[in-house]
Amino acid sequence: MAALETTGGKAADGRTARQFMAEFFTSFTREITADDGDPGPVVDRYYTPDAVQTADGIRIDRERLVAHIRPVRKNLSEFAFEVHEAVREGQRIAARFTIHATDRRGRRTATEVHLFGELAPDGRMRRTHQLSRTVEPPETDANGTRGNGTQGNGAQGNGTRGKEASEEGDGS
Repeated sequence: MAALETTGGKAADGRTARQFMAEFFTSFTREITADDGDPGPVVDRYYTPDAVQTADGIRIDRERLVAHIRPVRKNLSEFAFEVHEAVREGQRIAARFTIHATDRRGRRTATEVHLFGELAPDGRMRRTHQLSRTVEPPETDANGTRGNGTQGNGAQGNGTRGKEASEEGDGS
């Protein structure tokens, strides 16, 4: 994971905060769902060893995050991250995004997340505080087109919508 250093509203590598967030969660989810091997090494590429994530009041350390990944792997069929806005200052980052997910039975969910986080100098997550809520998934017509004009099946584990959303503006 490349470091996220602020230089005039963009990371040193040219990514905006929105792009960083979309790429971070899309890449992480893609890697953890790619196989049934030990998720620990993947977690270690994206999170520091002392990482703590507080999600809806529940404290999740590295061990609990690894344990959480196992059922996600078994149930997640498709996913996309739609980053609505994100800002950063130094190693601090804040974002509002929606996770679109489809399970192996074809049930769709959408979860809006408000995240405040701290990154390590190497770009890995060190701490996050998140509030989330379930939102109505976008309706899909007979052609698979969502109400907003994006393809309902365009996010088949490849993060297409997250990347598209991250390029609509920098949000910073």
